[in-house]
Amino acid sequence: MTKTWAVLHDRNARLCLTGVLVSGLGTSALWLVSGVWVKDLTGSNGLAALCMLAMWAPTLAGPLLGTIADRLRRKPLLTSCNLLLAALLPVLLTERVAVVLTVLFVYGAVGVVQDAAESALVAGAVAPALLGDFNGLRTALTEGMKLVAPLAGAGLYALYGGPAVALLDAATFVLAALVSCALRVREDGPEPSRRTPFVEGARHLWAHPALRPLILAGGTTMLLAGLNGALLYAVIDGLGHSPAYAGALYAVQGAGSVAVGLVSGPALRRLGERRFATYGIALTAVAAGLRAIPSDPLALACSAAVGAGLPCVLIAALTAVQRATPDSLLGRTVATANTLVYTPNVLGLAAGAALVGPVDQRPLSAVLGVVWLAAAVPLFQRPVSAERIASRSPSDANPA
Repeated sequence: MTKTWAVLHDRNARLCLTGVLVSGLGTSALWLVSGVWVKDLTGSNGLAALCMLAMWAPTLAGPLLGTIADRLRRKPLLTSCNLLLAALLPVLLTERVAVVLTVLFVYGAVGVVQDAAESALVAGAVAPALLGDFNGLRTALTEGMKLVAPLAGAGLYALYGGPAVALLDAATFVLAALVSCALRVREDGPEPSRRTPFVEGARHLWAHPALRPLILAGGTTMLLAGLNGALLYAVIDGLGHSPAYAGALYAVQGAGSVAVGLVSGPALRRLGERRFATYGIALTAVAAGLRAIPSDPLALACSAAVGAGLPCVLIAALTAVQRATPDSLLGRTVATANTLVYTPNVLGLAAGAALVGPVDQRPLSAVLGVVWLAAAVPLFQRPVSAERIASRSPSDANPA
Protein backbone atom coordinates (compact mmCIF):
# COMPACT_ATOMS: atom_id res chain seq x y z
CA MET A 1 0.00 0.00 0.00
CA THR A 2 3.09 2.26 0.05
CA LYS A 3 2.46 3.65 -3.43
CA THR A 4 -1.22 4.16 -2.67
CA TRP A 5 -0.21 6.46 0.15
CA ALA A 6 2.27 8.08 -2.22
CA VAL A 7 -0.69 9.17 -4.37
CA LEU A 8 -2.11 11.09 -1.41
CA HIS A 9 1.26 12.76 -0.87
CA ASP A 10 1.50 13.81 -4.53
CA ARG A 11 0.13 17.36 -4.72
CA ASN A 12 -1.42 17.07 -8.19
CA ALA A 13 -2.93 13.67 -7.49
CA ARG A 14 -4.37 14.91 -4.21
CA LEU A 15 -5.92 17.94 -5.90
CA CYS A 16 -7.41 15.83 -8.70
CA LEU A 17 -8.96 13.46 -6.18
CA THR A 18 -10.33 16.41 -4.24
CA GLY A 19 -11.96 17.70 -7.43
CA VAL A 20 -13.50 14.26 -8.05
CA LEU A 21 -14.84 14.17 -4.49
CA VAL A 22 -16.33 17.65 -4.58
CA SER A 23 -17.94 17.52 -8.02
CA GLY A 24 -19.04 13.91 -7.47
CA LEU A 25 -21.12 14.97 -4.50
CA GLY A 26 -23.22 17.37 -6.55
CA THR A 27 -23.38 15.15 -9.66
CA SER A 28 -24.56 12.05 -7.81
CA ALA A 29 -27.20 14.08 -5.98
CA LEU A 30 -28.52 15.63 -9.20
CA TRP A 31 -28.63 12.30 -11.06
CA LEU A 32 -31.08 10.93 -8.50
CA VAL A 33 -33.11 14.08 -7.99
CA SER A 34 -33.57 15.06 -11.65
CA GLY A 35 -35.88 12.13 -12.42
CA VAL A 36 -37.86 12.61 -9.21
CA TRP A 37 -38.11 16.32 -9.92
CA VAL A 38 -39.49 15.85 -13.45
CA LYS A 39 -41.87 13.15 -12.19
CA ASP A 40 -43.25 15.58 -9.60
CA LEU A 41 -43.57 18.37 -12.18
CA THR A 42 -45.34 16.29 -14.83
CA GLY A 43 -46.51 13.02 -13.30
CA SER A 44 -44.95 11.25 -16.30
CA ASN A 45 -42.68 8.22 -15.84
CA GLY A 46 -41.55 8.53 -19.45
CA LEU A 47 -40.31 12.10 -19.03
CA ALA A 48 -38.61 11.14 -15.76
CA ALA A 49 -36.76 8.35 -17.59
CA LEU A 50 -35.66 10.83 -20.25
CA CYS A 51 -33.55 12.61 -17.61
CA MET A 52 -31.15 9.68 -17.43
CA LEU A 53 -31.17 9.32 -21.20
CA ALA A 54 -30.40 13.02 -21.65
CA MET A 55 -27.32 12.73 -19.45
CA TRP A 56 -26.08 9.49 -21.06
CA ALA A 57 -26.80 10.27 -24.72
CA PRO A 58 -23.70 12.50 -25.25
CA THR A 59 -21.49 9.49 -24.45
CA LEU A 60 -22.23 8.28 -27.98
CA ALA A 61 -20.40 11.35 -29.29
CA GLY A 62 -17.40 10.62 -27.07
CA PRO A 63 -14.81 10.36 -29.87
CA LEU A 64 -15.85 13.77 -31.22
CA LEU A 65 -16.16 15.48 -27.83
CA GLY A 66 -12.91 13.93 -26.63
CA THR A 67 -11.08 15.66 -29.48
CA ILE A 68 -11.68 18.96 -27.69
CA ALA A 69 -9.38 17.73 -24.92
CA ASP A 70 -6.63 17.21 -27.53
CA ARG A 71 -7.17 20.55 -29.26
CA LEU A 72 -6.96 22.77 -26.16
CA ARG A 73 -4.79 22.95 -23.07
CA ARG A 74 -6.38 20.63 -20.56
CA LYS A 75 -6.00 22.52 -17.30
CA PRO A 76 -7.83 25.68 -18.50
CA LEU A 77 -10.32 23.44 -20.33
CA LEU A 78 -11.13 21.54 -17.14
CA THR A 79 -11.52 24.79 -15.22
CA SER A 80 -13.75 26.25 -17.94
CA CYS A 81 -15.97 23.15 -17.99
CA ASN A 82 -16.48 23.40 -14.24
CA LEU A 83 -17.34 27.10 -14.46
CA LEU A 84 -19.68 26.52 -17.42
CA LEU A 85 -21.70 23.97 -15.47
CA ALA A 86 -21.71 26.20 -12.40
CA ALA A 87 -23.20 29.00 -14.53
CA LEU A 88 -25.64 26.69 -16.33
CA LEU A 89 -27.22 24.87 -13.39
CA PRO A 90 -29.05 27.89 -11.88
CA VAL A 91 -31.15 27.93 -15.09
CA LEU A 92 -32.92 24.90 -13.58
CA LEU A 93 -34.58 27.24 -11.10
CA THR A 94 -37.13 27.98 -13.85
CA GLU A 95 -38.48 24.43 -13.20
CA ARG A 96 -39.57 24.00 -16.81
CA VAL A 97 -39.26 20.41 -18.04
CA ALA A 98 -37.87 21.33 -21.47
CA VAL A 99 -35.20 23.46 -19.77
CA VAL A 100 -34.34 20.67 -17.34
CA LEU A 101 -33.87 18.12 -20.14
CA THR A 102 -31.80 20.55 -22.22
CA VAL A 103 -29.56 21.43 -19.30
CA LEU A 104 -29.06 17.73 -18.47
CA PHE A 105 -28.07 17.02 -22.08
CA VAL A 106 -25.48 19.83 -22.01
CA TYR A 107 -24.39 18.58 -18.57
CA GLY A 108 -23.73 15.14 -20.03
CA ALA A 109 -21.84 16.53 -23.03
CA VAL A 110 -19.61 18.73 -20.88
CA GLY A 111 -19.06 15.73 -18.59
CA VAL A 112 -17.67 13.71 -21.51
CA VAL A 113 -15.18 16.50 -22.27
CA GLN A 114 -14.30 16.76 -18.58
CA ASP A 115 -13.61 13.05 -18.24
CA ALA A 116 -11.35 13.07 -21.31
CA ALA A 117 -9.48 16.20 -20.18
CA GLU A 118 -9.10 14.97 -16.62
CA SER A 119 -7.81 11.52 -17.63
CA ALA A 120 -5.33 13.07 -20.06
CA LEU A 121 -4.25 15.69 -17.52
CA VAL A 122 -3.75 13.08 -14.81
CA ALA A 123 -1.59 10.96 -17.14
CA GLY A 124 0.84 13.88 -17.39
CA ALA A 125 0.52 15.23 -13.85
CA VAL A 126 0.82 11.95 -11.91
CA ALA A 127 3.81 9.62 -12.09
CA PRO A 128 3.09 6.66 -14.44
CA ALA A 129 3.81 4.20 -11.63
CA LEU A 130 1.00 5.77 -9.57
CA LEU A 131 -1.71 5.79 -12.25
CA GLY A 132 -3.22 2.47 -11.15
CA ASP A 133 -3.39 3.65 -7.54
CA PHE A 134 -4.91 6.95 -8.62
CA ASN A 135 -7.59 5.31 -10.75
CA GLY A 136 -8.41 2.91 -7.95
CA LEU A 137 -8.78 5.72 -5.42
CA ARG A 138 -10.86 7.68 -7.94
CA THR A 139 -13.20 4.70 -8.26
CA ALA A 140 -13.43 4.37 -4.48
CA LEU A 141 -14.36 8.05 -4.12
CA THR A 142 -16.87 7.93 -6.99
CA GLU A 143 -18.60 4.84 -5.61
CA GLY A 144 -18.48 6.25 -2.10
CA MET A 145 -20.26 9.37 -3.30
CA LYS A 146 -22.93 7.19 -4.91
CA LEU A 147 -23.65 5.82 -1.45
CA VAL A 148 -23.77 9.15 0.35
CA ALA A 149 -24.82 11.82 -2.16
CA PRO A 150 -28.19 10.36 -3.27
CA LEU A 151 -29.36 10.30 0.35
CA ALA A 152 -28.16 13.87 0.87
CA GLY A 153 -29.76 14.95 -2.40
CA ALA A 154 -33.05 13.25 -1.56
CA GLY A 155 -33.11 14.90 1.87
CA LEU A 156 -32.33 18.32 0.42
CA TYR A 157 -35.01 17.82 -2.26
CA ALA A 158 -37.60 16.82 0.32
CA LEU A 159 -36.89 19.93 2.38
CA TYR A 160 -36.32 22.63 -0.26
CA GLY A 161 -37.12 21.15 -3.67
CA GLY A 162 -35.13 20.68 -6.88
CA PRO A 163 -33.71 24.23 -7.12
CA ALA A 164 -31.76 23.69 -3.89
CA VAL A 165 -30.10 20.56 -5.33
CA ALA A 166 -29.23 22.45 -8.54
CA LEU A 167 -27.60 25.23 -6.52
CA LEU A 168 -25.67 22.68 -4.44
CA ASP A 169 -24.34 21.09 -7.62
CA ALA A 170 -23.40 24.52 -9.01
CA ALA A 171 -21.48 25.30 -5.83
CA THR A 172 -19.53 22.02 -6.06
CA PHE A 173 -18.46 22.91 -9.61
CA VAL A 174 -17.20 26.31 -8.45
CA LEU A 175 -15.09 24.54 -5.82
CA ALA A 176 -13.88 22.01 -8.41
CA ALA A 177 -12.84 24.90 -10.69
CA LEU A 178 -10.77 26.41 -7.88
CA VAL A 179 -9.14 23.04 -7.27
CA SER A 180 -8.23 22.61 -10.95
CA CYS A 181 -6.73 26.10 -11.00
CA ALA A 182 -4.34 25.02 -8.23
CA LEU A 183 -2.86 22.16 -10.29
CA ARG A 184 0.81 22.58 -11.19
CA VAL A 185 1.24 21.14 -14.65
CA ARG A 186 3.25 22.08 -17.71
CA GLU A 187 1.43 21.50 -20.98
CA ASP A 188 2.83 21.71 -24.48
CA GLY A 189 0.68 23.20 -27.21
CA PRO A 190 -1.77 20.76 -28.83
CA GLU A 191 -0.64 19.16 -32.08
CA PRO A 192 -2.71 19.61 -35.25
CA SER A 193 -4.24 16.53 -36.85
CA ARG A 194 -5.86 15.84 -40.21
CA ARG A 195 -7.54 12.54 -39.38
CA THR A 196 -11.12 12.28 -38.21
CA PRO A 197 -11.50 12.17 -34.39
CA PHE A 198 -13.05 8.72 -34.24
CA VAL A 199 -10.48 7.13 -36.53
CA GLU A 200 -7.56 8.39 -34.47
CA GLY A 201 -8.74 7.12 -31.09
CA ALA A 202 -10.39 3.94 -32.37
CA ARG A 203 -7.46 3.10 -34.65
CA HIS A 204 -5.00 3.36 -31.78
CA LEU A 205 -7.17 1.15 -29.55
CA TRP A 206 -7.69 -1.47 -32.24
CA ALA A 207 -4.05 -1.61 -33.38
CA HIS A 208 -2.60 -1.83 -29.87
CA PRO A 209 -2.20 -5.48 -28.79
CA ALA A 210 -2.54 -4.66 -25.08
CA LEU A 211 -5.47 -2.23 -25.30
CA ARG A 212 -7.75 -4.00 -27.79
CA PRO A 213 -8.59 -7.06 -25.61
CA LEU A 214 -9.07 -4.90 -22.52
CA ILE A 215 -11.53 -2.57 -24.29
CA LEU A 216 -13.42 -5.51 -25.82
CA ALA A 217 -13.59 -7.21 -22.42
CA GLY A 218 -14.76 -3.97 -20.83
CA GLY A 219 -17.53 -3.48 -23.39
CA THR A 220 -18.68 -7.09 -23.03
CA THR A 221 -18.62 -6.77 -19.25
CA MET A 222 -20.78 -3.64 -19.30
CA LEU A 223 -23.21 -5.27 -21.76
CA LEU A 224 -23.68 -8.19 -19.39
CA ALA A 225 -23.75 -5.84 -16.38
CA GLY A 226 -26.74 -4.08 -17.96
CA LEU A 227 -28.48 -7.43 -18.41
CA ASN A 228 -27.63 -8.38 -14.83
CA GLY A 229 -28.96 -5.06 -13.54
CA ALA A 230 -32.25 -5.54 -15.34
CA LEU A 231 -32.76 -8.80 -13.39
CA LEU A 232 -32.41 -7.12 -10.00
CA TYR A 233 -36.08 -6.83 -9.13
CA ALA A 234 -36.75 -10.37 -10.35
CA VAL A 235 -34.04 -11.54 -7.94
CA ILE A 236 -35.72 -9.56 -5.15
CA ASP A 237 -39.08 -11.13 -6.00
CA GLY A 238 -37.48 -14.57 -5.78
CA LEU A 239 -36.24 -13.69 -2.29
CA GLY A 240 -39.74 -12.66 -1.25
CA HIS A 241 -38.87 -9.03 -0.46
CA SER A 242 -40.38 -5.70 -1.47
CA PRO A 243 -38.62 -3.59 -4.14
CA ALA A 244 -37.16 -1.43 -1.35
CA TYR A 245 -34.73 -4.31 -0.66
CA ALA A 246 -32.80 -3.04 -3.69
CA GLY A 247 -31.41 -0.32 -1.42
CA ALA A 248 -29.61 -2.91 0.70
CA LEU A 249 -28.22 -4.69 -2.34
CA TYR A 250 -27.02 -1.42 -3.89
CA ALA A 251 -25.35 -0.40 -0.63
CA VAL A 252 -23.46 -3.70 -0.36
CA GLN A 253 -22.45 -3.51 -4.02
CA GLY A 254 -21.16 0.04 -3.53
CA ALA A 255 -19.14 -1.08 -0.52
CA GLY A 256 -17.53 -3.78 -2.66
CA SER A 257 -16.57 -1.20 -5.29
CA VAL A 258 -15.05 1.10 -2.66
CA ALA A 259 -13.02 -1.79 -1.26
CA VAL A 260 -11.58 -2.85 -4.62
CA GLY A 261 -10.79 0.76 -5.48
CA LEU A 262 -8.57 1.00 -2.42
CA VAL A 263 -6.52 -2.09 -3.35
CA SER A 264 -6.44 -1.65 -7.13
CA GLY A 265 -3.00 -0.06 -7.23
CA PRO A 266 -1.14 -2.88 -5.45
CA ALA A 267 -3.22 -5.47 -7.33
CA LEU A 268 -2.35 -3.95 -10.71
CA ARG A 269 1.35 -3.93 -9.85
CA ARG A 270 1.26 -7.53 -8.73
CA LEU A 271 -1.00 -8.95 -11.44
CA GLY A 272 -0.76 -6.55 -14.40
CA GLU A 273 -3.76 -5.09 -16.22
CA ARG A 274 -4.82 -8.29 -17.98
CA ARG A 275 -4.82 -10.64 -15.00
CA PHE A 276 -6.40 -8.02 -12.74
CA ALA A 277 -9.21 -7.56 -15.27
CA THR A 278 -9.55 -11.33 -15.77
CA TYR A 279 -9.93 -12.07 -12.05
CA GLY A 280 -12.47 -9.25 -11.71
CA ILE A 281 -14.56 -10.57 -14.60
CA ALA A 282 -14.42 -14.11 -13.21
CA LEU A 283 -15.54 -12.93 -9.76
CA THR A 284 -18.42 -10.96 -11.26
CA ALA A 285 -19.47 -13.87 -13.49
CA VAL A 286 -19.60 -16.34 -10.60
CA ALA A 287 -21.55 -13.87 -8.45
CA ALA A 288 -24.05 -13.18 -11.24
CA GLY A 289 -24.58 -16.92 -11.80
CA LEU A 290 -25.07 -17.66 -8.09
CA ARG A 291 -27.96 -15.18 -7.94
CA ALA A 292 -30.01 -18.06 -9.38
CA ILE A 293 -30.04 -19.51 -5.83
CA PRO A 294 -32.71 -17.80 -3.66
CA SER A 295 -30.86 -17.01 -0.44
CA ASP A 296 -30.60 -13.68 1.41
CA PRO A 297 -27.01 -14.11 2.67
CA LEU A 298 -25.93 -15.34 -0.77
CA ALA A 299 -27.69 -12.43 -2.52
CA LEU A 300 -25.87 -9.93 -0.31
CA ALA A 301 -22.54 -11.70 -0.84
CA CYS A 302 -23.11 -11.78 -4.61
CA SER A 303 -23.90 -8.05 -4.65
CA ALA A 304 -20.65 -7.33 -2.79
CA ALA A 305 -18.75 -9.58 -5.21
CA VAL A 306 -20.27 -7.86 -8.25
CA GLY A 307 -19.33 -4.49 -6.73
CA ALA A 308 -15.75 -5.67 -6.22
CA GLY A 309 -15.33 -7.47 -9.55
CA LEU A 310 -17.04 -5.10 -11.97
CA PRO A 311 -14.65 -2.11 -11.60
CA CYS A 312 -11.52 -4.23 -12.14
CA VAL A 313 -11.67 -4.32 -15.94
CA LEU A 314 -12.69 -0.63 -16.04
CA ILE A 315 -9.75 0.47 -13.88
CA ALA A 316 -7.36 -1.81 -15.78
CA ALA A 317 -8.51 -0.54 -19.18
CA LEU A 318 -8.27 3.16 -18.24
CA THR A 319 -4.84 2.72 -16.67
CA ALA A 320 -3.56 0.86 -19.74
CA VAL A 321 -4.93 3.55 -22.07
CA GLN A 322 -3.24 6.30 -20.06
CA ARG A 323 0.10 4.47 -20.04
CA ALA A 324 0.16 3.35 -23.67
CA THR A 325 -1.31 6.33 -25.57
CA PRO A 326 0.63 9.32 -26.94
CA ASP A 327 -0.33 12.55 -25.22
CA SER A 328 -1.57 14.12 -28.47
CA LEU A 329 -4.17 11.32 -28.81
CA LEU A 330 -5.01 10.76 -25.17
CA GLY A 331 -8.16 12.88 -24.88
CA ARG A 332 -10.00 11.34 -27.83
CA THR A 333 -8.68 7.85 -27.08
CA VAL A 334 -10.02 7.97 -23.53
CA ALA A 335 -13.36 9.29 -24.78
CA THR A 336 -13.53 6.62 -27.51
CA ALA A 337 -12.70 3.92 -24.98
CA ASN A 338 -15.45 5.20 -22.68
CA THR A 339 -17.95 5.12 -25.55
CA LEU A 340 -16.97 1.58 -26.52
CA VAL A 341 -17.05 0.35 -22.93
CA TYR A 342 -20.11 2.09 -21.47
CA THR A 343 -22.55 2.25 -24.40
CA PRO A 344 -23.18 -1.54 -24.36
CA ASN A 345 -24.56 -1.13 -20.84
CA VAL A 346 -27.66 0.55 -22.29
CA LEU A 347 -28.11 -2.33 -24.76
CA GLY A 348 -27.80 -4.80 -21.91
CA LEU A 349 -30.46 -3.02 -19.89
CA ALA A 350 -32.80 -3.10 -22.90
CA ALA A 351 -32.15 -6.80 -23.52
CA GLY A 352 -32.67 -7.61 -19.85
CA ALA A 353 -35.94 -5.68 -19.75
CA ALA A 354 -37.16 -7.71 -22.75
CA LEU A 355 -36.09 -11.08 -21.30
CA VAL A 356 -36.99 -10.74 -17.63
CA GLY A 357 -40.73 -11.05 -18.29
CA PRO A 358 -41.00 -14.19 -20.45
CA VAL A 359 -37.91 -16.00 -19.04
CA ASP A 360 -37.50 -17.15 -15.45
CA GLN A 361 -34.77 -15.29 -13.59
CA ARG A 362 -32.97 -18.33 -12.19
CA PRO A 363 -31.94 -20.08 -15.42
CA LEU A 364 -31.30 -16.68 -16.98
CA SER A 365 -28.87 -15.79 -14.17
CA ALA A 366 -27.12 -19.16 -14.48
CA VAL A 367 -26.65 -18.76 -18.24
CA LEU A 368 -25.53 -15.16 -17.75
CA GLY A 369 -22.80 -16.29 -15.36
CA VAL A 370 -21.43 -18.82 -17.86
CA VAL A 371 -21.47 -16.33 -20.76
CA TRP A 372 -19.85 -13.69 -18.58
CA LEU A 373 -17.07 -16.07 -17.59
CA ALA A 374 -16.36 -16.66 -21.28
CA ALA A 375 -15.73 -12.91 -21.70
CA ALA A 376 -12.49 -13.32 -19.75
CA VAL A 377 -11.07 -15.94 -22.12
CA PRO A 378 -9.47 -13.50 -24.63
CA LEU A 379 -7.51 -11.89 -21.79
CA PHE A 380 -5.67 -15.17 -21.19
CA GLN A 381 -4.13 -14.92 -24.66
CA ARG A 382 -1.33 -12.55 -23.72
CA PRO A 383 1.42 -11.83 -26.23
CA VAL A 384 4.76 -11.07 -24.61
CA SER A 385 5.18 -7.86 -26.58
CA ALA A 386 1.82 -6.57 -25.39
CA GLU A 387 2.90 -6.85 -21.77
CA ARG A 388 5.96 -4.74 -22.48
CA ILE A 389 3.96 -2.14 -24.41
CA ALA A 390 1.29 -1.88 -21.71
CA SER A 391 3.89 -1.08 -19.06
CA ARG A 392 5.27 1.95 -20.87
CA SER A 393 4.42 5.46 -19.89
CA PRO A 394 2.76 8.03 -22.22
CA SER A 395 6.14 9.73 -22.68
CA ASP A 396 7.65 6.40 -23.79
CA ALA A 397 4.89 6.04 -26.40
CA ASN A 398 5.56 9.56 -27.65
CA PRO A 399 9.30 10.25 -27.23
CA ALA A 400 9.14 13.59 -29.01
